Amino acid sequence: MAKMTLREFFSPRDMSQGTPWKRIVEFSVPMLLGNIAQQLYNTVDSIVVGKYVGDNALAAVGSAGPIMNLLLVFFIGIATGAGILVSQYFGAKDREHLSVTIGNCITLTVLSSIFIMVVGPIIARPMLTLMDTPASILDWCVDYLNILFIGGIGSILYNMLSGILRGLGDSFSALAYLLVATILNIALDLLFVAGLDLGVAGVALATVIAQFISAIFCFIKLLKMRDLFDMSRKYIRPNGECVSRIVKLGLPSGLTQAIFSLSMVIVQSLTNSFGELFIACNVIIMRIDGFAMMPNFTFGQAMTTYTGQNVGARRLDRVHQGTRQGAIIAVGTSVVLVSLVLIFGKYLMMAFTDTPELIDMSTRMMRILAVGYIAVAITQVYSGVMRGAGDTMTPMWISLFTTVALRIPLAYGLAYLTRSAEYANGRPESLFISLLAVWIVGAIVTVIFFGRGKWRKNAEAAFQMPADQQ
Repeated sequence: MAKMTLREFFSPRDMSQGTPWKRIVEFSVPMLLGNIAQQLYNTVDSIVVGKYVGDNALAAVGSAGPIMNLLLVFFIGIATGAGILVSQYFGAKDREHLSVTIGNCITLTVLSSIFIMVVGPIIARPMLTLMDTPASILDWCVDYLNILFIGGIGSILYNMLSGILRGLGDSFSALAYLLVATILNIALDLLFVAGLDLGVAGVALATVIAQFISAIFCFIKLLKMRDLFDMSRKYIRPNGECVSRIVKLGLPSGLTQAIFSLSMVIVQSLTNSFGELFIACNVIIMRIDGFAMMPNFTFGQAMTTYTGQNVGARRLDRVHQGTRQGAIIAVGTSVVLVSLVLIFGKYLMMAFTDTPELIDMSTRMMRILAVGYIAVAITQVYSGVMRGAGDTMTPMWISLFTTVALRIPLAYGLAYLTRSAEYANGRPESLFISLLAVWIVGAIVTVIFFGRGKWRKNAEAAFQMPADQQ
């Protein structure tokens, strides 16, 4: 394979041409690095507050997370719908519809941001109180959330614009801009917390500033891509048909994430019942989990773009070929990561806290989850293909079943059955055993529904596949 120039790295990539696994890897690697960098936002926040403020501050950042995600992920799901449309129109070389889609995405982003800025601060304290957040960390949680909500436009705008760039096959630009923002975020964390002693509010402020800068870079990049689409008042003006398609494709993904976040809010009440030490443990696990999940989510996003472009180009044969190759790569990567987590898990926990009891508890809980990441790799690849083909409903229903109908009753049921004199509210392992079970069941159900082929029918209907490609 010929060497790529620096300019080619920062250019859109046509994934309907070339060897499928090579195109998937070329697209996935910079996106994986970008996802890891984005995960560093929350992880650095946790490390800084854990080291410079204390374990309770670490617990506060973690307790605020589910509520923040509950509001934001819905709009991130809409960005997923936008990315699907962008990839399909890019694959079909349809400049007019591509322009309308990108323009309306920007409009939806602005409206979504205004909603978050108004509603977020209003519901923050009531939601935290409803979750039985300990009084010792409640005010910290509220401060952290309010800053993130008011500055939420940066996060929403970045996710939407980077989704558009990925739909165009350019995952490298989003990576470059995010790396700059991540370095800035780390520097500001240290300045605001260690230097100015702003505590939890300081890490929130650092995150808001860094995310907004990454969004600005993405917007500037899109303005320089006029050879692919047009951007004017005509295309930014809301288009009912376009908005409807974006919402139709993105709503199931948004609801899927919202359902997952809602289940996390409900389960957070159970988490809080185990006390501040376990809340801090859960924060550490979720931060490590974020990195362990990154390859899975990355390959899922890559398969969505790959499928969308090939559906638009009427190359369903390449979709089947890429699915097989993508699944092998994703599972292989996950096996390697699971091995690393099992071997070095304890040392990872030590980055967050110096409390021996907390380190041991976190290591034990992480080992429960480890094997489940392989199951999630399978789920993400096949769900990504279904979404790219336009079938976003099936992954939503699977998520609804596993995260609500299965996870919540199982977590509370296991906690109830393991109550004892030592563990009045049940054993904390219940939370992670239930999560492991959900991941495994989710993978099995996803493979079954993928085999039934509703996604294929969606793809054929969308662009009327020629008979020789069906």
